[in-house]
This record gives sequence, C-alpha cells and structure tokens, in this order.
Amino acid sequence: MEKTEVQHQVHLEGAIKLLTGDLKEEASRAGTDNHLQRWIEDLKAANNPEFHKLVVALQDLKALLHGGTYNGSQVGSLLHRLGNETARTASFADGNTRTHVEKLSAALLAAAGQLQGSDTTPEQDLQNNNKGLDSNV
Repeated sequence: MEKTEVQHQVHLEGAIKLLTGDLKEEASRAGTDNHLQRWIEDLKAANNPEFHKLVVALQDLKALLHGGTYNGSQVGSLLHRLGNETARTASFADGNTRTHVEKLSAALLAAAGQLQGSDTTPEQDLQNNNKGLDSNV
C-alpha cells in the first residue's frame, strides 16, 4: 500500500508531539522507536539523496534513545543537527507537508535547546541557521 501525503503528515505530527513532550519520559516508552522508524521509512521512501543525512542522524538518535536512558548533551547535539538539516530539506516537501516539516524543524531545535540549555527560541535558531546556510551558497 502506498503512503499518502496525509499519512506522512500524521507521522510528522507524531514526531512533533514526541519532541514537545518530556524527552526523558518519552525515551523510556517502547513506542519511541516506532515513531523514529516511521520517520526513517518515510524519508527513505522519498528516494531523495538529500535526505541521507537525516536518515543517518535519525538512526543515530534511535540508537541513543533505545535503552531508555541517554546522555542529554549527546542527544541535544544530535537534535540540533537534525533540526538544521530538517529546515534545509523542507523545500523538498510539497503542499501542507512542508508546513509540518518546518514545524518539526522548530520542535527539534527547541528540544535541542532544552537539552543543551539554550536561551534562544526555535524561531531564532532557524533564523541563525538560515543565515549560516545562505553564506555557504
């Protein structure tokens, strides 16, 4: 059965909900692996080489969270990298899915900030990251 755009959006919303909750509590739940695996499968199904870094980072995150305990600094750094990479790849999403991807990027950056002790908002992180990306072009 082929996944629809709505199914992809549901998976993105599930990831956003996971990230906006208590990450320590979420990491201890069995369903966390399933959320991350669906996200990985959606990215792989898109068959876009631009998503490779996201898939690798998500697999790393899944491994870090698998045991239910994790190093907050490590996870925070990985979430920040995922947030930046997700923001970069949002342009590949179509229609309403793009909005969900942008929300997911903000949620990743906010979760990273909580774990790393950042005082910036997700919007500030995105603006700072966009400045960095623009300068590399």
